[in-house]
Amino acid sequence: MRNPLQEQLLKAGLVKKDKAAKIVRDQAKQRQGKAPAAPAEEQVDARRLQAERAERDRALAAERNAEARAREIRAQVRQIVETTRVKREGDVAYRFPDGEKIASIFVNESLRGQLASGALVIARLGDGYELIPRLPADKIHARSPETIVLDHGRKEGAAVQSEEEVDDYYKQFVVPDDLIW
Repeated sequence: MRNPLQEQLLKAGLVKKDKAAKIVRDQAKQRQGKAPAAPAEEQVDARRLQAERAERDRALAAERNAEARAREIRAQVRQIVETTRVKREGDVAYRFPDGEKIASIFVNESLRGQLASGALVIARLGDGYELIPRLPADKIHARSPETIVLDHGRKEGAAVQSEEEVDDYYKQFVVPDDLIW
């Protein structure tokens, strides 16, 4: 079945009858899907370039998100250290290792005792060091463990034992019933 434009072109003599019939057959094949059209090479290249561009954009976005998250964590740590730091006073030099070097801060005997017991922790803030209490130090350690320079309260590599495990350990030692304290 021809459309009106084809009929007019045939009547005017601008198109031959067999050429019009061939076009009608080609259109019918395309409508029925018998002859699938192969994608043009340019379309394939365009799709490939689009996929590569999308992958590159995803990688850049992931990198930007990671950098933003790292900046956010650094800001949180800085804020925790600045808001919870303990005022340092005293004239006793307290020396501690910081990586490959030995650093020192001046504290009084009370602060020195708290540092030794693990109640206070030394954290790096910029180029200096600050004393912070145990609870904020645990928060900082969860976010950025490299910020904590000295922590006598936390044993690296040692597993924390629950009370049940400790009780189970001591059950192996038999205490006589007739023991009087």
